[in-house]
This record gives sequence, C-alpha cells and structure tokens, in this order.
Amino acid sequence: MTLFRLDASIRTEGSASREIADFVEEEWLAARPGDTVVRRHIGIDVLPATAWAAAATGRRTAPEERTPEQREAIALAATLVDELLAADATLFAVPLYNYGVSQHFKTYADLVFTDPRTKAGPLLKGKPTVLVTVRGGAYGRGTPKDGWDHATPYLRRVLADCWGADLTVVEREFTLVGVDPALDPFTEQAAQLHAQALQAAREAGRALRARADQKETVLSGQKE
Repeated sequence: MTLFRLDASIRTEGSASREIADFVEEEWLAARPGDTVVRRHIGIDVLPATAWAAAATGRRTAPEERTPEQREAIALAATLVDELLAADATLFAVPLYNYGVSQHFKTYADLVFTDPRTKAGPLLKGKPTVLVTVRGGAYGRGTPKDGWDHATPYLRRVLADCWGADLTVVEREFTLVGVDPALDPFTEQAAQLHAQALQAAREAGRALRARADQKETVLSGQKE
C-alpha cells in the first residue's frame, strides 16, 4: 500500500508539524514496514508561485497555442493529482502561519483544482486521510485569539468537503511556548498539549492504517 505525505512547514529541523506527522507515519509503517511513502515537501521544494495562473489560463487556451510555461504548469498539476489518486491513504502536515493557510499549501490546492479530474468527482473520495496542523499560540473558544485561525476551516473544507477525504484532524497549540518569552506562563499547559498531540498522532496513525486495510478488503471483495 502507498501513503502520500505532504509537508508545508518552512522548516525541517524543529518543525512541530513534521514531528507530529512523523508519529502518524511511524504507526502506518509499524504493521507493514515495506510500504511505500511518497513525499512532497512544498515548504522546502516550493511550487512556483506563478504556476496556478499559468495552469488556469492554459486550460482555457487551445493546446497548440499554450506557452511553454502553461504546458509545464498543466503537467505539474497533473502530477500532483496523480500522487493523490495513486495513494491508499494521505497525510497532510500544514501549520498555521500568520492566522491563515500556508501560502505553499494554497498554491498546491489551487494547482490541483485546475486539473479536470477535480470536476469528475472527489479526488480523495472516502480515502483515509490525516491532517496535522499546529498553531503557535492558543486559538480555542474564549481565548483572546478565538476565531483568528483562518486556516483549519479552509483545510477541512478543501480536504473533506471538496476532495471527499475520510478526514481525521490532529492539532497542537502553543508551539511557540519556549520561543516567545511572553508565553512562558503557559509552559506546563503547552507540555500537556504537546503530549496529547503526540498520543493523538499515534492513534490517528493506527486508525489510518486500519481504515486503509478495511477499504482495501472491501475493494478486493468487489473485484471477486
């Protein structure tokens, strides 16, 4: 089986979202270490900022009249969709940046939406999927930043509502405790949230594997 993993953090070392996603991946591989993990790190190997416009305009241009940039962008979008369709399960690690969705993920999603296959039906219909998202501060109900997280609702909308994923969300807050001195009073609470997130990641990884196995069994039965 194949797991597709996408990371959107701008960091590799010290990335809170990558740490949690690693736990999900470890649980996925624990049962079958030989499985394939296809990786795309859009926070490091950045997709061209102009690719979406090129792909979108290229789709409305006759093939013989497309520019080289348009053809490249359309091919890139097709590759992104191919990766999603080929996977048995998907894992997205996307942090909150400046109260909104990562620009790298937005470019990724916009490109995927240009591919005609997104209009043929949900790309991830029923596909077991885990979204890992982290936030530097606290954004829960009643906090000063309540309602300032404009990324997680968008991610849910795209992955679950638009692309049809069977979605589980693992979240961690207060990742800037220990970095921002103003958050030092929340050190103990942040440690608890960190531990809870890692435990949730392990549980999500095991459930991801179980749901993928179950889906594979059902599909195999339908082919017989």
